[in-house]
Amino acid sequence: MTQALDGVRILDFTHVQSGPTCTQLLAWFGADVIKVERAGSGDATRAQLRDIPGVDSLYFTMLNHNKRSITLDTKTAKGREVLDKLITTCDVLVENFAPGALDRMGITWEHIQALNPRMIVGSVKGFGPGPYEDCKVYENVAQCAGGAASTTGFDDGPPMVTGAQIGDSGTGLHLAIGIVAALYQRNTTVRGQKVLAPMQDAVLNLCRVKLRDQQRLERTHTLHEYPQYPDGKFGEAVPRAGNASGGGQPGAILKCLGWETDANAYIYFITQGAAWPDVCRVIGEPDWIDDEAYATPQARLLHLKPIFARIEQWTMTLTKFEAMDILNKYDIPCGPILSMKEIAEEPALRETGTIVEVDHPARGKYLTVGNPIKMSDSPTVVTRSPLLGEHTDEILAQLGYGVQAISELRSAAVI
Repeated sequence: MTQALDGVRILDFTHVQSGPTCTQLLAWFGADVIKVERAGSGDATRAQLRDIPGVDSLYFTMLNHNKRSITLDTKTAKGREVLDKLITTCDVLVENFAPGALDRMGITWEHIQALNPRMIVGSVKGFGPGPYEDCKVYENVAQCAGGAASTTGFDDGPPMVTGAQIGDSGTGLHLAIGIVAALYQRNTTVRGQKVLAPMQDAVLNLCRVKLRDQQRLERTHTLHEYPQYPDGKFGEAVPRAGNASGGGQPGAILKCLGWETDANAYIYFITQGAAWPDVCRVIGEPDWIDDEAYATPQARLLHLKPIFARIEQWTMTLTKFEAMDILNKYDIPCGPILSMKEIAEEPALRETGTIVEVDHPARGKYLTVGNPIKMSDSPTVVTRSPLLGEHTDEILAQLGYGVQAISELRSAAVI
């Protein structure tokens, strides 16, 4: 069975997380991704956060599956010659260098277009055009500049970043979508184009509901679904909402049996309007069904704190999984707070390929995240990340270099 991106060749000039996220997803879909690295060191994450001395870190392996690695000194004339040949034979170049770095290397858009007018150039940058476009950005900076931090956390605390890598990995996923769209459009236009995914923009896209709430706040001066209602005050900007859903279905994280010693013995509970009668019956408050104070979703917004306090009295008598089993019988929306250990050991996630075990020649077997997107006619087989320069000779041979020419490049420290 073929894969969706069979025949597409990607020139991968990315490093760390945002760019490699993009190119790994394209590789999972079947693209031939050629990762260009510096001889001797390679991607900085090969050595970052190592748990085994001298072995590629899990940080690197989790972001570079299904790729080939070539080492190349692009600052030399011979290295530039190899790079130009790669440009002429690839469909897409992806990079997440600091602003202007690609141009300073001489790999300008004009140079690329002259060699290969069909090439698509995908770029991750911290900011788009504007006052901060020359700034260097990392994960947490993107979360702060994109609106996530100001709307995350509790109202009586500071802004807070999330453990989800929405700045780096989130932007890489956005860029991959843009590249696939550009490849599709190229079928009609027969020419390449530039695809830009700024990290600030990607984070904002993931925070769109908060921009929605900003406009609602400016119009009504209140947000009934937020915990500040009805007793607290609202300012000019969307406040931090703790664990409230911030949407039309009020939700909260509630303690379950064992919470005193288990940091993740909690469940997320949503009091959806359609399920309200069943919620009342399950927690032992059937009189609430006809009580005027709780009869409508709007009325219940005035009493969310005592409502969830009563529900928590019930959840604290059960484990999170026991509570889920009961609530799911009544279609009451809920979800356990799962630790990384629980996720790693979940059989269903392994069966679907969301968590996969990979064998590495130096590391041995390790767990990693597989392709989150499942296609019926394009199954993903996750292969290990490449060793530094592992495919250099193979790639050069495909470019037409003979054994003697490759040996000369190696002698000249070009590869």
